[in-house]
Amino acid sequence: MSKENDSVRLGLTAAIGAYLLWGVFPLFWKQLGDFDPVQTVGHRIVWAFAFLTLLSFWFLGSQSDRQEFFRALRSPAMWRTYTLAAILVAMNWLTFVWAMGNDQVVQASFGYYINPLMNVVLGVFLLGERLSRIQWIAISLAALGVVILGIALQGLPWVSLVLACSFAVYSLVKKKSSLPAFQGLYLETMVLFLPALGFLIFTETTTSQGAIQVGDAKLLTLLVLAGTVTIAPLALFAFAAQRAPLSMIGVLQYIAPTMQFLLGVFLYGEKVDTLQLCGFGCVWLALIIFVVSSQFSASSETSNSKNRTSS
Repeated sequence: MSKENDSVRLGLTAAIGAYLLWGVFPLFWKQLGDFDPVQTVGHRIVWAFAFLTLLSFWFLGSQSDRQEFFRALRSPAMWRTYTLAAILVAMNWLTFVWAMGNDQVVQASFGYYINPLMNVVLGVFLLGERLSRIQWIAISLAALGVVILGIALQGLPWVSLVLACSFAVYSLVKKKSSLPAFQGLYLETMVLFLPALGFLIFTETTTSQGAIQVGDAKLLTLLVLAGTVTIAPLALFAFAAQRAPLSMIGVLQYIAPTMQFLLGVFLYGEKVDTLQLCGFGCVWLALIIFVVSSQFSASSETSNSKNRTSS
């Protein structure tokens, strides 16, 4: 039991580390805000792939792991799955990087508040999962929050919606995949690597706007670090998911958008009016209702299961 508790504590520590890193992402990506976001994402992919290749000597160290990965590389269905995952994660990365360079940190954080509820909606309509009445109320409140924010912004909060929808569908695709976390991440980055590298080479050789052409040492250093910054929280999260209860990880995930929201308002001075706060308030209330009801349902199921076992 002690070893199991230690494993859970390590998992929760890793989860908190991952969410803290995601929470301070604006501090890093804001420094690349003046650079072309498409090139930034290209470098992010290339250097993430290089970093993952180094990690592969550890994660694919056993013969069974390597055999499993090479079997996946020979499967057309696996390539289709992870190509879709790669497109979705690239869309998410590009939207986030664009948001950081265009003073949309608060709206980006809103997207990650909506994301868990989007996962629930997909689970209901595509996987046949069921919700309680109070959970439907929470979903309706979140939808109201999106409508209010749209009115406040005088248009669709597209940054929030693209971030939430792309990551929700990405999560659904990954849920249906069979590869372990590292192998899946490596394969989807592999899908993106050659197009990203080709784009960067084309940009460097045909324009004067490439990172090497610009010749800024700080810029080049940040672009190289982008790969490590991308993979580090994902690696921590993968470690946590194997050791900590998903219910606890689910509650902790709100650390990241809360930190991003606070950075956007208090560090970067983004304006949030009363109507926007009402929209955020609806989503925050929806999340509280949903998390509490989920925890209550989980506790009730555990209690019923124990009662059936004892009888």
